[in-house]
Amino acid sequence: QVQLVESGGGLVQAGGSLRLSCAASGRTFSSYGMGWFRQAPGKAREFVAAIRRIGGSTLYADSVKGRFTISRDNAKNTVYLRMNSLKPEDTAVYYCAADRQGAGSDYYAAYDYWGQGTQVTVSS
Repeated sequence: QVQLVESGGGLVQAGGSLRLSCAASGRTFSSYGMGWFRQAPGKAREFVAAIRRIGGSTLYADSVKGRFTISRDNAKNTVYLRMNSLKPEDTAVYYCAADRQGAGSDYYAAYDYWGQGTQVTVSS
């Protein structure tokens, strides 16, 4: 079992930046693919970014490509999401997820564990 705890959300003006963190419990963090998803009010949960277990290759949604960066620190059991040039449409609850297969895909059903989420609000 893996527990994921997100932090770093908040209120920011358009054009600003935030860095989200997701701390994972357990000793097998490095074997998991990790992903970030988000859900805005009245909308379905959508993929944001993912990082694979091996090699650390990354994947991004088109809507955040060039603005967001996902990274991981296996020594700290933590995955990060650096968000720059934030837009009001980035407002959502952001969720961290872990994939036991290590693939780090954009498909929500591939993930086995989820955090509780952290609110990001971008004002115009």
